[in-house]
Amino acid sequence: MSVVPTTSSPVTTLRPDRSTSPSPRAPGATTVVASVPGSHVYVRHVAAEQPDGVVRLADPDPDDPTRTTTTRWWPPVMLSPEWVARADFDVFHVQFGFDSWEPDRLEAVAQAVHARGARLVHTVHDLRNPHHTDPTLHDAQLRVLLAHADEVLTLTAGAAAEVERRHGRRPTVVPHPHVVELGTMASYAARPRPAGPFRIGLHVKSLRASLAPEVVLPALVEAVADLPDTVLQVNGHRDVLDGDSPRADHALAAELRRLDAAGALELHVHDYLTDAELWDYLHRLDASVLPYRFGTHSGWLEACRDLGTAVVAPTCGFFADQGPVHSYDLDEERFDADSLVAAVRAARDAGPVAPVTVAERRAQRAAVAAAHREVYGRAGQAS
Repeated sequence: MSVVPTTSSPVTTLRPDRSTSPSPRAPGATTVVASVPGSHVYVRHVAAEQPDGVVRLADPDPDDPTRTTTTRWWPPVMLSPEWVARADFDVFHVQFGFDSWEPDRLEAVAQAVHARGARLVHTVHDLRNPHHTDPTLHDAQLRVLLAHADEVLTLTAGAAAEVERRHGRRPTVVPHPHVVELGTMASYAARPRPAGPFRIGLHVKSLRASLAPEVVLPALVEAVADLPDTVLQVNGHRDVLDGDSPRADHALAAELRRLDAAGALELHVHDYLTDAELWDYLHRLDASVLPYRFGTHSGWLEACRDLGTAVVAPTCGFFADQGPVHSYDLDEERFDADSLVAAVRAARDAGPVAPVTVAERRAQRAAVAAAHREVYGRAGQAS
């Protein structure tokens, strides 16, 4: 097993169609990667800051695949045998975005990649899709991708071991890069922490299937009530906590408003936050609680590390493998409220944490980019 201890990645438009399989490129030549998706922050930040011979195609616009876009990529146009057959690339790298794809369609895509002489790489971000209540579809999707992938990556050693146990493939481990842009990280690092009480955040977002805020909320209220100079701040989107949206959770909204009125927490209801608003929100928190009953890895956790916000994370998944967290016991079958109270108290006792430095993230990004370049090179040598 291999382990690897804002600018965007280069992009290009589709080149003319080829009528035959791609010819081998000369040593040192550019490797063209069709990354699904291409414009997601994770994919942009696994790219080197300076040109390194790896060029990632931009996401075609779903409304007009002849155009490219850096802001909209869903549904991913690249995930079709027809696109694969006419595009020009060396490596097809599936990251995520295949949530609703039937396994047969992924099979057809994988076969089309190999039929044109290109190579398939898959990064296992999720062993369990956080948007799916039932794991059956995602399990079937992974079986297809891992059966056909020339190279497999994942983000933590724990996930790599689980992939090997389930599927007989041992992935290369490449850690999650920074989420916040490096320049933004530097600007926040130069700011003093906001004054006031120790602030613990619970973000209910739009209640994807993996979230269980109603389970952890009573223990959080109890923990904060026993801690001096500590506030529980709960943020949620309007589509969950306001109005008659199909996604509204009226019981949760009513309980949060009751607790807010009683002074047990501060409730903030708002629309989706921009990146700038999200970073400002996280920077104002001293600790963020991840209320996941299932999951694998977390970009939210990495953003907290970028901004100097402690993370209280469940024992499901491999969050503790990503970076330092205060762990508590939560999964689909059990919740230990005492462990959450203890984790919150530990975060409070530890006080504010220092963010990962820009220098550390820059060095990590260089190593991550080099690891991807090496993986693409190995994939290109596959028979």
